[in-house]
Amino acid sequence: MHYLLENCKNNIVIMNRNKVNSSFKLLIVLISILIFVSCSNGTTENMPGRIVEDGGTGDYSAIMYTDSTLNTHTIFRPQDLSSFGKNQKLPIIAWGNGACANSPWEHINFLSEVASHGFLVIAIGPMPKEGEEVHGTRSIASQLIDAIDWAIAQNNNKKSSLYNKIDVDKISVSGMSCGGLQTIEVAPDPRISTIVVCNSGLFNQAGGGMPGMPSLGKEQLEKIHTPTLYLLGGESDIAYNNGMDDFERINHVPIFVGNMDVGHGGTYRQHHGGEFAVVATAWYKWQLKDDKEAAKLFVGDNCGLADSDIWTIDKKNID
Repeated sequence: MHYLLENCKNNIVIMNRNKVNSSFKLLIVLISILIFVSCSNGTTENMPGRIVEDGGTGDYSAIMYTDSTLNTHTIFRPQDLSSFGKNQKLPIIAWGNGACANSPWEHINFLSEVASHGFLVIAIGPMPKEGEEVHGTRSIASQLIDAIDWAIAQNNNKKSSLYNKIDVDKISVSGMSCGGLQTIEVAPDPRISTIVVCNSGLFNQAGGGMPGMPSLGKEQLEKIHTPTLYLLGGESDIAYNNGMDDFERINHVPIFVGNMDVGHGGTYRQHHGGEFAVVATAWYKWQLKDDKEAAKLFVGDNCGLADSDIWTIDKKNID
């Protein structure tokens, strides 16, 4: 793409340097614009991205950026896509932020870490600037669906760097706090393979949260059709009671709940997203990549997290 654009620019410069009379100058300008458009039409132009921390601990160092065709979201994915294609593809993870924020600024360490293990993570909100804390603007649950739709379209776009590199049959929606409620709101989408609800849970009375939060009754839980992971911050987490009540009510799908005594803020801002990233990544690997080693954290009476000194767990419909 850069090579084509450079050729386009060189053509423009050459034409402008030629001595032409004034009657042809307007025509030259118009031709130049058409050349530039024809070279760029149909492609995806990425805005400058950056590496979060050191790119994560996974096999595929991650980058964070915003694509011009989805400037309402932030994308986290492996920098080098050469390992992905016919034999290995990127599952999709759509992420909703705490406080319904239209920015993933609180979660970038966590999301970058997940992406470094070979996932395409698309978070609601434009990419935050270095050190920026974004408050005020609210997001809506449909932006999670926008992320999924965009990823599927990119997989089908021959001019996209993600063409045929995405596993469109392996999709998670996930989110923290209000983003967890947004996750439950869109969970009925039949394309979804698993959901992850972090530091969140439905209120006993619909509309019991802050203004702008999804107003959902507990009956929404019956619409979940996929394996489900809840990660909570222990009894000091303001969402603890709601999340544990959700767990008690969900009996029709495999469900796992983990509690770590860190409160509502989780560990997202810690180095590489902390323990929440470790557990969430293992869940994604199991559910979206059929990773048997990752599954050991959750499967069996003596599963890996059952032996943990920092996690308290419960589960249903998981052997």
